[in-house]
Amino acid sequence: MTQNNIIGVQFEEVGKIYYFDASRYPDLKVGDPVVVRTSRGLQLATISQVRIDVDDLEFNSFKSVERPASPRDLLQRKALSIQEEETKEQIRNYFIENNLSAVKVVSAEYSLDGNRLFVLINSESSINYNIKRVHQDIQKMLKDVQLELRQIGPRDAAKLIGGMGACGMETRCCAKFLTEFSSISIRMAKTQDISLTPSEITGMCGRLRCCLMYEYDQYVEAIKSLPKRKRKVLTPMGEGRVVQILPLRQSVIVDIPEIGPRQFTMEDLDRAEKIARGEAVEPLSDEKTKHGGQISRPDDNDGTQTSNKEGDQHSPRKRRGQSSRRSKDN
Repeated sequence: MTQNNIIGVQFEEVGKIYYFDASRYPDLKVGDPVVVRTSRGLQLATISQVRIDVDDLEFNSFKSVERPASPRDLLQRKALSIQEEETKEQIRNYFIENNLSAVKVVSAEYSLDGNRLFVLINSESSINYNIKRVHQDIQKMLKDVQLELRQIGPRDAAKLIGGMGACGMETRCCAKFLTEFSSISIRMAKTQDISLTPSEITGMCGRLRCCLMYEYDQYVEAIKSLPKRKRKVLTPMGEGRVVQILPLRQSVIVDIPEIGPRQFTMEDLDRAEKIARGEAVEPLSDEKTKHGGQISRPDDNDGTQTSNKEGDQHSPRKRRGQSSRRSKDN
């Protein structure tokens, strides 16, 4: 029995991976161009994975690779690229002439045989127009091809257009390495204690930044072992109320009556609880005793604080994320 050779291909440099059966061409390797048939017709793709275990995929059947790309296929693709730019300009002029300049032509792509044209457009939700009529008008302009016109959202448009990210990175994440978009919610920003100022959490696409999900799972897991805000806890300096949690450092800031806010690790709180219950605890080391068991006022700038890189990033009066936190994520 012949074992299937399943490969993964991409139609864009940073795009979703699609799977095909290349059993007829066992010598194909990563980076090789191939011709495959999709819902858009014949297309040129680049192999990104080879000999994939079918058990790791959610699919049971795969289309076969048409053929390895020949020099003629590669020349045809280059010629079509030039024609696509001309076609996009034609469509842009159509929108301008019909007072629809707010509609952007994001991309236009011909199938490898040149028989089909796939056009992606994007516009603000406030722009009203009849996309069916637009399709008919453009089809009349381009009589020799079968046209498919599709409107895409701002995140997909930002990925295809590319450019600088809102954080200052030269290339935005979606165009650099994200092959698929994940669902992003405002809850992710709140969980990470990031400022909810729109400029801090909004990407160039006008939607919530994709990077809000990068550390979200770590924060959710770290928070599980910490007391919640406003909860009363026992500390080595007395009872107080939690006013801020610092998940990645496994620490909390506790407001103690007549003393003020102090920072404690979970180790400090657990030790205080054991002492209150009369349990035996190990004596503090000389270093911990010197630094007061790592107890510090969050806004102090003494030598103990400045030597702690993580400690410099937080303050009870300044929410995390008000500086450029994105540079760390990227």
